[in-house]
Formats: sequence, structure tokens, C-alpha cells
Amino acid sequence: MKKIINDPEHAVQDMIKGLVAAYPKQLKQITGTNVIIRKEAPVATKVGLVSGGGSGHEPAHAGYIGKGMLDAAVVGEVFTSPTPDQVLEAIKAVDSGAGVLLIIKNYTGDVMNFEMAAEMAEAEGIQVDKVIVNDDVAVENSTATTGRRGIAGTVLVHKIAGAMAEQGASLKEVKDIAEKVIAGVRSMGVATAACTVPAAGKQSFELAEDEMEIGIGIHGEPGIERKKLSSAAEIAQQLTDKILADLDFKDSEVAVMINGLGSTPEMELYIVNQTVQGILAEHEIKVSHTFVGEYMTALEMAGCSVTLLKVDKELKALLDAPSTALAFKM
Repeated sequence: MKKIINDPEHAVQDMIKGLVAAYPKQLKQITGTNVIIRKEAPVATKVGLVSGGGSGHEPAHAGYIGKGMLDAAVVGEVFTSPTPDQVLEAIKAVDSGAGVLLIIKNYTGDVMNFEMAAEMAEAEGIQVDKVIVNDDVAVENSTATTGRRGIAGTVLVHKIAGAMAEQGASLKEVKDIAEKVIAGVRSMGVATAACTVPAAGKQSFELAEDEMEIGIGIHGEPGIERKKLSSAAEIAQQLTDKILADLDFKDSEVAVMINGLGSTPEMELYIVNQTVQGILAEHEIKVSHTFVGEYMTALEMAGCSVTLLKVDKELKALLDAPSTALAFKM
């Protein structure tokens, strides 16, 4: 295993300290926790947004803390859900009295622990609600989920719900817009090489040099097919076709996200984007926004995911709303 770390057992804490040290004007860590919050939190009269999950998906989720996006990120160990106590600390830290919305990726541990934290917060008089993101069209009821997994589409939920909250919307209004995004967003990924969890010291799965896994999860969960490595155009076609078959995008306008999984050069992501844009044009689907880069990774996994989000005038305006989040590239 080749990793630029100190002790594998302390890698997450070292990362958090380094992140906060890099951006002390924007971020702060709640002492004794793995919780990172917006420096000015709680923001008066504003609904607080909390997300999080296991580490290893950077820049998700702490990279999306800032005006117009998240107020807090709860950072678990690598590919491991944070504990309810840590989530509760985040809720309490960002609550201004307007309520708190939890944005949860659909993994069993995350759902259970965030819901438990919400119950604990409500017992303390804090108004809490939640949404669960399940944008992955690859598999249903995977090894880590009941229903579909939550992957890169979660970042668009962060952006749009965050913009809505920043405008002073109520908790119900912020939840409603997040649910609207979840209903209209679909994603699917492919891996060409595995990643190594620092504490494990070995790759989480094996792929031969000429193999790829279609529909891979962001923790290395199995996809729907292992096959010989094909061209970027063929990969983009397979991912996009599956997304288009899952939701009726006819006569729609979409935002596109081509997301790298950790070690895929931007050159390759843009090559994939070229084919995706061509497929959408053939289907007469107009593109309003395109995001290309690393938004939700899986350590150093090689591969990418494609995300399509149905947009309308309201969602386009919220995507365009300003944000100071460190990692959201317009």
C-alpha cells in the first residue's frame, strides 16, 4: 500500500485538521468531534443543512460547506457512517431556531444513524427533517442499501437545497425543493481500477488490467456487469442509456455532471462528456449546466459517473445562485 499518510488509524482526524487549517476563515471543527461547520454557524433565521457520511469521498462532504450550500458535514471513518452522537453535535451547532434538514445518502448505516440523531435532536426541542438521496440507477437493494444507493447526484441536492435555504425559505420549502431534485436526478458509475482503504492496506476488490465494473458503488460495492474495458464513447453510451431508460427525459432540460472517482484525469472526464452531450443532443434533450470534475470520489478509485438532473426555471436559478463552498465548481 502506497499512501501519503501518517498512522492509518488517525488519517481521518489528520485530514480534518489539515482541511480546517487550510480554510480557517470559512470552516471550524467542533472540538472533540469529526464535525466541520460553517465558520459563522448558526446563521440567524436560516434553515441549517447537515450532510455527511464516511470519509474517502472528498471533496464530499466538507468541501460543500459554505454560503449557499451546507452548514455542517459529519465525517465518519473511511467508508463508515458517522455515529448518531456526532450527527447530533452537527445539528445542534447549526440550528438557529428555523430548523435543520439532514441530507442523507441511501446507505443503511447513514440512514439509521442520521435518523437516530434526528430523534435525539427533536427530544431536545430542535425541529429536524430529512431527505434521502437514491440517484444510482445501477442496482436496487445492494449489499449496503435497501433500495438504490445515493451517489454523486447528492451534490446537486446540496447545491439547490442550500441555495433555497440561503434565500430564507422555511424548513418545509427547503425539504420540498430537495425532494424535487431527488425525484429528477439519476446517476450511474463505472470503475476501471479499485481503491485501497488505509486501515485495510489492500485493494477493496480486484479488476484485471483489461476489465471494468459497470454500475460500481462509491465504496466498491459490486455493479451490474464486469466486462472487458471499452472506449470512453462506449462507456458513456452504456451509462447514459441506462439513465435515460430509468426516467422519462423527453422534452426535458437537464444539468449534467461528469464526476471523477478519484484518479481519473480530467482529460478522460471531458472525453466522456463529449459523448454524453452528443447522446443528449440526439434525444433532443437540452443541457442547461455541465459540471465536470471530482465531486464525489472513492479514494483513488479509477472511473467516473454520469449524472443527469431534470431542471426547470426554478432549479436553474438555484443552481446559478452564488456559493462560497470550497469545492463546488460552476
